[in-house]
Amino acid sequence: MTHDLVAALHPLLTAEASAEAYASGSEPDDLEQAVWVRLLERLETDGPPGDPQRWLRRAVRAEARRSRRTSRRERPYGLEPADDNRPGPEQLVLAAARHRALRDAVRRLLEALLSPKDLTYREIAGELGISQGSLGPERSRCLGCLRRLLAPEVAAREVRG
Repeated sequence: MTHDLVAALHPLLTAEASAEAYASGSEPDDLEQAVWVRLLERLETDGPPGDPQRWLRRAVRAEARRSRRTSRRERPYGLEPADDNRPGPEQLVLAAARHRALRDAVRRLLEALLSPKDLTYREIAGELGISQGSLGPERSRCLGCLRRLLAPEVAAREVRG
């Protein structure tokens, strides 16, 4: 029964959807699909319509009106997310994790270098898990960064005399 109804309505639905699609600003296939869904819902609840052709024409027009209303309310995005050059949420999370790891490593290095225990380079390297030979260059880079960070603050103070 349902298969016969679908087969009988298919050519009419195709013609009606093609006729209404242009005015509604939608695709004929989208209208057809929406009407098929409506028909299936109707068949489950109320059974087949009494006059299937009339019901189909009304359903197509109703879906076309709904599509027009929806398209009037919808606004396009200014930029598509794929066109945006800003980093996405995943990149922001990964960058934040890298910064946390870097801050933690610098903090550990400075704590070890400025420890009141007066640790040797061998002890510091063992504590940090790095080679003893790379400790000197790391120390120099950290001190250089601190000098650059502190230079504007030191230069901004007034001379007392």
